[in-house]
This record gives sequence, C-alpha cells and structure tokens, in this order.
Amino acid sequence: MLGFAPGFPYLLGLDPTLAMPRRRDPRTRVPAGSVAIGGAQTGIYPADLPGGWQLIARTPLRLFDVDASAPSLLAAGDRVRFRAIGAEEFADLDAAGRR
Repeated sequence: MLGFAPGFPYLLGLDPTLAMPRRRDPRTRVPAGSVAIGGAQTGIYPADLPGGWQLIARTPLRLFDVDASAPSLLAAGDRVRFRAIGAEEFADLDAAGRR
C-alpha cells in the first residue's frame, strides 16, 4: 500500500522476528530514503518527514518525484527486495538521482 505521504510504501512480508514497536517519541525529521520498521511493516520515507518508526537503513533511490511522468517509483502490488550496498555505490546512485 502507498500512504502516509506520496510515495511512502507500506511493505508487508517482514520476518516476524524483525518486528519492533514504533518509537515512544517520534522524530520531527526522518531523512528521505530512510528504511524503517514499524510493528510488522517496513516502510521507506520518500522525503524528509516526521516519523516514529525504527530506522534500520537508507536507500539512495528517489521514491517520489513530482516532476516525473510516473511520480512514484513503486506501485501497489510491487515486490521490493533490499540488498546491501557499499558507501561508494550509495554515493554514485545518489549523485545520479537514480529512480
């Protein structure tokens, strides 16, 4: 499901052993691209937003671009697979503005 903010994916299928409660005190600013767990769901912040989920990683991919022909990188029903990348690849993808 996409919700909370334009381009914010709620991702189901989290291994139950990774589930964790939301923060007691939400942050006023979570950086764009932050990957987070809230309960039994994973989400990715598409922009700098407030949030109370537990941050576990970041992606350099831009999840929402209002000027793109298809503004949201993800659509309902898409499958997402995370993979580890090094700092150099992160910087390269971030500089390229990869979607």
